[in-house]
Amino acid sequence: MKSALITGINGQDGSYLAELLLDKGYAVHGVVRRSSTETFERIAHLGDRITLHQADLNDLASLVEVMQTVKPMEVYNLAAQSFVPTSWKQPLLTTDVTATGVTRMLEAIRLIDPKGVRFYQASSSEMFGKVQETPQTETTAFYPRSPYGVAKVYGHFITVNYRESYSMYCVSGILFNHESPRRGKEFVTRKVTDAAVRIKLGLQKELRIGNLEARRDWGFAADYVRAMWLMLQQPTPDDFVIASGKTHTVRELVQTAFEHVGLDWQKYTVQDPAFVRPAEVDLLLGDPAKAERVLGWKPEVSFGQLIRMMVDADLKRYEARS
Repeated sequence: MKSALITGINGQDGSYLAELLLDKGYAVHGVVRRSSTETFERIAHLGDRITLHQADLNDLASLVEVMQTVKPMEVYNLAAQSFVPTSWKQPLLTTDVTATGVTRMLEAIRLIDPKGVRFYQASSSEMFGKVQETPQTETTAFYPRSPYGVAKVYGHFITVNYRESYSMYCVSGILFNHESPRRGKEFVTRKVTDAAVRIKLGLQKELRIGNLEARRDWGFAADYVRAMWLMLQQPTPDDFVIASGKTHTVRELVQTAFEHVGLDWQKYTVQDPAFVRPAEVDLLLGDPAKAERVLGWKPEVSFGQLIRMMVDADLKRYEARS
C-alpha cells in the first residue's frame, strides 16, 4: 500500500486530497500543529481512515520525526499562512511558514529518504501578481504583490533548487484560485456565498466588499487536487500551471451567488475601501495547456456550477441550525 503525508490536511485542499488518496487505496497521514485554534471540521468525516501527526513547518526536528515514523512515498506540502490580506499584517509569520517552512520540509526529506520520496509544493498564482503577460504560463516571470506572494516565490524556487541540487523528485503546482464549500469565510468567494444566504434568510443586511473589477481564474478545489496527484505520477518531475483558463470579475461572482437565491445583488452590495488590498492584483488568468497535454488534466466543474454549489452548501448549513 502506498503511503502519503499531507501537511495542511485540515485545510480545504488537504481534506479533498485526503479523500482522493483514500479512494486510490493510499495510507493517508496528515501533519497538524499543536494549537488551541486549529479546527478539524473539514476532515472529521474521514474519522479513523487517516492518521494525524503533530509537527510544525517551523520545527525541522518534528518533521524529521514524522518522516521517520511514516516513511511516506509521497509528500504534499499544502500547509501555509494562506490568506493574502493577513500576510501584510503578519509578514514574518508568513515568511516562516509559507517560505522557509518549505525548506524545512525538503530538508527533512533529504535527510531521511531523498531518492524514494516524491514531493509536491503548493505554489500559487499570487506569485504572478502584477502580471507580465496574459495568460500566465509556467515560463511567465513572477512579480508578487503581497508578502504571501513573495513567500510563495521562495517556496517555489527552493523546490526547484532541491530538485536540481540533489536530484530529488520535487514538483510545484502553480494553482490558480480554487474554491469549494469548505473554503474559509475570510476568502472572497465564501464571504460572498455566505452573505447571499444570510441576506436571503434575514440574518444580514448587506455585503461589504472591495474591488468588484478584480478578475480571477476560479476553479473547484476537488478538481485541482486531482492535478496534484497526477504531477507525482509522472516519470520525471516538472512544474505545472493548474487553472480553468477562464476569468471572471468579483462582480460576476456576487451576481451569480445572489441570483441563485433570487436577490438583486446591487440592492445589497456596498463597495468598501477597507477591503481593497495595499497593492492590488487586478488580473490572474492561467494557461492550463501543459497540464492538459502532459497530465491529461482538465477541470470538470465550471465557475457557475462552483458558485451555485457553494451557495447551496451554505443554505444547508443554516437550515441545519434552525
